[in-house]
Amino acid sequence: MRLTFLGTGSAMPVPDRVQTGLLLESEERSLLVDCGSGVLHRLAGTDVGYEGVSSVLLTHHHLDHVADLLPLLKARWLAGEEFLEVVGPAGTKSLVDGLLDVHDYLDGRVDLSVREVGPTEFEIAGFDVSATEMVHSMDCLAYRFSDAGSAGDVVYSGDGEAAASLANFADGAALLAHDCSFPDDVDVSNHPTPSRLGSVLAGHEIGRVYLTHLYPHTEDRHEEMLDSIRSRYDGDVRFARDGLRVEVE
Repeated sequence: MRLTFLGTGSAMPVPDRVQTGLLLESEERSLLVDCGSGVLHRLAGTDVGYEGVSSVLLTHHHLDHVADLLPLLKARWLAGEEFLEVVGPAGTKSLVDGLLDVHDYLDGRVDLSVREVGPTEFEIAGFDVSATEMVHSMDCLAYRFSDAGSAGDVVYSGDGEAAASLANFADGAALLAHDCSFPDDVDVSNHPTPSRLGSVLAGHEIGRVYLTHLYPHTEDRHEEMLDSIRSRYDGDVRFARDGLRVEVE
């Protein structure tokens, strides 16, 4: 598998970080995970392009994870693509229906399939996926992706607090992309700080951890944040950036 970080920002993006989106690829298959503002533009700059992505998996329905969903549908329609699949937690169908109520001229332009999933196992775009719940301000799922042709699994936390349940869920994975929205001196709920994340990851075996969903508060404080995590967790931890491509090994 190959993971491309399309957007590593948050609801307060900075010039070099758009909102949240990840691209998973394996052989001839591709999957878009979350679709925040700016992600469609980043996707257009990949070899896959928006023409090559027919499946979108949502972690939750906050605007910075879904803002480019209908623009993606429109771009695919205009490019002559005929199908789009949207999968996500409970409420995904209501979300999509509501968006199409507002932009009704897009209704019926492509064959649109919407599916809701919970903390279970399922398949999408040829990837085997396990889901678990995150602690967030709305229903949010983290996902673990497996592929027969890959050397290891990829886990994406979505948004949410640092939790032992997620660390257990990610144990043994080749790669974990985890929300780390703020440095330690920001008093925040529903998102982790470095010290909290390092504490829950301690004792777990994960090939590499990438920090994403970064608010402007983290700018120029990366080394401080990494030091905080590494004082509690001795694994390989790095900051993600828009456009970063990682081969899963």
